[in-house]
Amino acid sequence: MIFAAGLGTRLRPLTDNMPKALVNVGGKPLIDHVISRLANAGFERIVVNVHHFADMIVRHLDDVNIQGVQVLISDETDALLETGGGLRRAAPLFHSDSNILIHNVDIMSNVDLENFYDCSKNCDANLLVSKRETSRYLLFDHDMRMAGWTNVKTGEIRSPYEKFDPDACTRLAFSGIHVVSPRLLEMMQDWPPRFGIIDFYLSVCNSVNIKGFQMDNLKLVDVGKIETLKSAEQFLKTI
Repeated sequence: MIFAAGLGTRLRPLTDNMPKALVNVGGKPLIDHVISRLANAGFERIVVNVHHFADMIVRHLDDVNIQGVQVLISDETDALLETGGGLRRAAPLFHSDSNILIHNVDIMSNVDLENFYDCSKNCDANLLVSKRETSRYLLFDHDMRMAGWTNVKTGEIRSPYEKFDPDACTRLAFSGIHVVSPRLLEMMQDWPPRFGIIDFYLSVCNSVNIKGFQMDNLKLVDVGKIETLKSAEQFLKTI
């Protein structure tokens, strides 16, 4: 699943007239880069959620024809549901017995998506993480099992564990790429229509197996701001 429904506020003024998914990087829209990487990794069924300028994305995807790849739309034009609500809305479009790889539309990386997916078979969720500088981190125990979250700017710490020591955890940044078991979709049924996937993970990580996955020599660019577009184009030349 490609998360492409966001408003793209950090990419304004470009996203005043188009969705973030269609912002051009290196000669083609962001979403085309992600679809190509997924197709090259062997994925044959791709779900894309849409909200902001949804009709533009749908028309564009109608023109994108990759042999052997089926692209389905999860429509959120009535309300933006965030990452958790968007995943649950799209649930009927997935195969009920297959894990779901989720990829933010504005993330570019050199991760081997096929290998990452295959390494996610024995957990309920597998989150691609790295040691990059940010303000918000996921916290993992010595087995790389998710245990909490922190905002280093505000000092906020969240965890479902009553006796929780963040200093005993490894602090890693989330990449926006993860694999989710269909089992977790069933656990989302009582959640409100709109919620974030990290909020959900934090609520259940003490009862299900949510792991962090580090890749050696990971290179990643978050194309979320105007100033990152040039670096993203340079990055494309290296992978």
